[in-house]
Amino acid sequence: MNIFNSRKILQFSKLEFLAKQVVEGYITGLHKSPFHGFSVEFAEHRLYNKGESTRHIDWKLFARSEKLFIKRYEEETNLRCQLVIDTSSSMYFPFDPKNKNEEQENKINFSVKSAACLTELFKKQRDAVGLTLFDKEVHKHINARSGNVHQKLIYSELEKLLKQFNNTQTQTTDISSALHQIAETIHKRSLVIIFSDMFDFSNNDENLFNALKHLKHKKHEVIIFHVTDKNLEYDFSFENRPYQFIDMETGENIKLNTNEIKDFYKQQIEAFYKNIRLKCAQYRIDLIDADINSGFDQILKAYLIKRNKI
Repeated sequence: MNIFNSRKILQFSKLEFLAKQVVEGYITGLHKSPFHGFSVEFAEHRLYNKGESTRHIDWKLFARSEKLFIKRYEEETNLRCQLVIDTSSSMYFPFDPKNKNEEQENKINFSVKSAACLTELFKKQRDAVGLTLFDKEVHKHINARSGNVHQKLIYSELEKLLKQFNNTQTQTTDISSALHQIAETIHKRSLVIIFSDMFDFSNNDENLFNALKHLKHKKHEVIIFHVTDKNLEYDFSFENRPYQFIDMETGENIKLNTNEIKDFYKQQIEAFYKNIRLKCAQYRIDLIDADINSGFDQILKAYLIKRNKI
């Protein structure tokens, strides 16, 4: 079955995603435009979608037609969203070579399904969606557009990610270089949604934060879904016995007993997470802890509900 036709994906067409800051669009939509003062007149009606705000319902029209319509104004504009997915080897963790099912529950699977949900949601809003894939560099960039044909193109690229992993060919990450490249590629202020485990081969946090600052300097709104397997990568919940750990991005391996390093590992990973949270708060970047064990639909839905309340 095509995962993009699943009930979990299609249900997101009933939700709404509003930009927190001004965006630059091209047709009447849901989001505030930076161009004020000359085009704030009523433009059109559209059908009210269950669950969205009732603030702009035309009650006079409801009295005549007994149908709910939303007033749209030309000051409102469509959102441009760029979905950015880390496709380095570590994003295919946990990887079971014995499991030939392309829908293994790992970080890339979580990211692909989440991106598909957002694509479905933005399509309903007539927003423009683009897709960027990176590892040590950007290797695929699709500019934000709207329409059914464009949506199928994005779905096609997302589906490839579930099939392409080869555990004999490792791919490292250079998040900072990729984000600098993305910041220079997206010319209109947009919503940039990043799916990544934030593990960088260079291990230079300052370079990463400078790249995030670059996106903010270009007036983009940035959201990061920090995709992890909390049980294994954060809590380090392994049995007390010897293991052989293999770095999925370099192929390096080491044999050790988990209890010998658990305390040190947890200390280091907690410091890493804390630093990311502090910097994102400083730059006003939404950071969402996305544990793949919690389900992509539950995490995404909880964030959208929280965001719309704010």
